[in-house]
Amino acid sequence: MTYENFVSSLRGNEIPNQFSLALQVLWYQKKGRWDRSHEIAQDMNTPEGAWLHAFLHRDEGDNRNAGYWYRQAGKPVPAVSIETEWEDLVRYFLEKDRD
Repeated sequence: MTYENFVSSLRGNEIPNQFSLALQVLWYQKKGRWDRSHEIAQDMNTPEGAWLHAFLHRDEGDNRNAGYWYRQAGKPVPAVSIETEWEDLVRYFLEKDRD
């Protein structure tokens, strides 16, 4: 799947079945379903789950909590906009799914 295909999927009301958990987090977040997105990220007990969890808390404006989760993920707090980070995360996880 390409980034453009992922973005196009946001026009629908149903999440595509083939999305990994990480892509589900990002899809639901962009659809305005932060709680659903957060539920999925919380259940991902991996550094990548912590990274997504951090992004979600940064998105909601809880920078202290976000900082904790970025540290758990071994990632710096990004110096880019939420929109840019979202795109970077989508591209990262799409590429990871191709491997």
